Amino acid sequence: MLPEIQNLHNVWESNRTVKTTSHQISFDELTNSIISTGPFSFYIIDFFDMSLSHISQSLYEMHGFSPETLTFNDVLGAIHPEDIEFVVKAEAFLTNFFYENIGREKLLSYKISYSHRCRIENGDYVLFNHQALMLTMDDNGGYGKSLNIHTRIDHLSSFNTYKISLIGLNGEPSFMNLSLDLDVKGFEFSKREVDIIKEIGNGLNNTEIAEKLFISPLTVKTHRNNILAKSGSKNTAELIKNCIIQGII
Repeated sequence: MLPEIQNLHNVWESNRTVKTTSHQISFDELTNSIISTGPFSFYIIDFFDMSLSHISQSLYEMHGFSPETLTFNDVLGAIHPEDIEFVVKAEAFLTNFFYENIGREKLLSYKISYSHRCRIENGDYVLFNHQALMLTMDDNGGYGKSLNIHTRIDHLSSFNTYKISLIGLNGEPSFMNLSLDLDVKGFEFSKREVDIIKEIGNGLNNTEIAEKLFISPLTVKTHRNNILAKSGSKNTAELIKNCIIQGII
């Protein structure tokens, strides 16, 4: 095992569950919730024993993995050598961020998103958006099972921002563009702002969004202006592109 991959295991070792756990959500519900803007693959990782299940056929096809021998270390080993250190630091950062800012018990109410380059079947490295949705935890907050989704986004960008986004579920706020450098602040989207972003991505105008969310068009306009200002986007097109890369839509 490469030292970099061992470092990832070391991060998870101190946070994983010490017993098997089961998830309540059906897999059909999970896959139906996946919104993708490019070729994607998915699998469930069980941190108890690092085993994989519910592996999409596309994972084998995109990366040239063997269905007979695939392990989690094979998936990790496909990460670009120059990006693996970021992934290690990102996973450690997430643990601390939840402890200090959100509460570890709310990990099940967040989708984690960041990007890294990954090797594909022909040997090239392209940019992927990694999204992780924790499905189970034990009573002590140990990681159980996680749904991991990898989407090719090299048609949108070839530049890795090395930032992390936490997309809130069940009414939780979203924390966007978090930097591993704690002196560099990200920004926060409220649930309402995320709802509006998703409807913008669906092509709705202010009046249509207002009708769907039962608010006034003026309120929608105000939210849109705030969203653009927070995200540093020059226009709606740039906002949509950035939100796709960050896994909001």
